[in-house]
Amino acid sequence: MSVRSIPGDSLESVRASRQISVVFRKDEPAVQPAENGIPFGNKFLEPGTPYANVFRELNQMIGLDNVKELVYEVYAMLQVGQYRAEAGLVANTHVYHMVFKGNPGTGKTTVARLIAKLFQEMGILSKGHLIEVERADLVGEYIGHTALKTRELIKKALGGILFIDEAYSLARGGEKDFGKEAIDTLVKAMEDYKNQFVLILAGYQEEMEFFLKTNPGLPSRFPIQVDFADYSVDQLMQIAELMVKERQYALLPQTEMKLRQHLVSEKLRQEDGFSNARYVRNTIEKAMRYQAVRILQQNQGAPSRSELMTIRPEDLKWDKTIPQK
Repeated sequence: MSVRSIPGDSLESVRASRQISVVFRKDEPAVQPAENGIPFGNKFLEPGTPYANVFRELNQMIGLDNVKELVYEVYAMLQVGQYRAEAGLVANTHVYHMVFKGNPGTGKTTVARLIAKLFQEMGILSKGHLIEVERADLVGEYIGHTALKTRELIKKALGGILFIDEAYSLARGGEKDFGKEAIDTLVKAMEDYKNQFVLILAGYQEEMEFFLKTNPGLPSRFPIQVDFADYSVDQLMQIAELMVKERQYALLPQTEMKLRQHLVSEKLRQEDGFSNARYVRNTIEKAMRYQAVRILQQNQGAPSRSELMTIRPEDLKWDKTIPQK
């Protein structure tokens, strides 16, 4: 994985070079671990790093290799910045406003929370809290109301992260819509409160790319843009296994097969609208409810520990409109 800027000699190319693109590189050589190093993605952190707990939490998330690579680069940049300061060199400040692009359930909000925590520990943010909002929280009902609501939320986010989900909806109403007023207020706040908060805009891939084109000044203000890819079926199964294990349940091999076959067909059926890990979580939680009903109906006395933990194929049920296998 690497983060690289796009070279060019023209003015437009120079501007584009400020934007970071997170790309996947398959043939990156493996890194040998340092003695007692902490594994993180395909790299290792120095033993004794004060950020170990946050890195471990992020590292436990399935997939997200490009996100882990980005977080490591920020960590490395801060560490080297500290060494530069100790050597009497200039330690430059950087802009960390971000755009997260991807379908629902791909980990955007979870990653934003972890980044807030990590940035607080690294000293980038003073508080490290996350304020999660959407269009309705920002856009008012009359002229001036939107700017007031948006400014209030920005003040609450100072020292932390302001995370706007489905941010593209702010530009859907055209020039006369109050969403434009929210965008203008956000842009001004990014200048007025430099390095006092991080703004993360999130939403579907295509919609976010269109949104960034609605205001010429937007792309350059978000130097970090991260793509959150859909999970593969294998990754979704790993997520399901983690979920049931954390809740002290277990899937029978037949249950795993039924779930895998359903996920294959559901990903094909929904295509761009599939909600990934969120869909898996809802499916597992529904199976737990059906399992509880089945146990009460089938057992007169107290069930065994094994029965309480086991999710059987018949506990996996979906709406009749959804093809089942």
